[in-house]
Amino acid sequence: MAVEIRILAYAAILLLVHIFAEAHAKTKQYGTSWNTGARDEELPPLNKIAGRLGRARGNYMETLPIAVIALLGVVVADKTSAMTALGGWLWLGARIVYLPLYWAGVPVVRTLCFLVSLVGLGMVLWPLLFAS
Repeated sequence: MAVEIRILAYAAILLLVHIFAEAHAKTKQYGTSWNTGARDEELPPLNKIAGRLGRARGNYMETLPIAVIALLGVVVADKTSAMTALGGWLWLGARIVYLPLYWAGVPVVRTLCFLVSLVGLGMVLWPLLFAS
């Protein structure tokens, strides 16, 4: 199995971590009756932590489809290489580090982490766009 596929499996697990971290923070704020209910009622704004976790999940969801396309693309096109594997791990590693940084409210390093993840995606996309 291509390492790029394994990276996608770990990316799916990371998505679950994002979802459950956000849900836990919201449930902590709004209560279990909110979590198990229809969620039709008007609610006060999210507290800082729940808001950050929601934004972190949203940000992850912005890059995840790109990663899926790129990582599956290099496998399907038979363009996998050490560079695409490294790029995939770089993207995933940066995204793993990004979540606790956002959770803690660390501003500049979080943004640098995001940029590192984009470099990783670029490394995976490169052979799909420019290799013959």
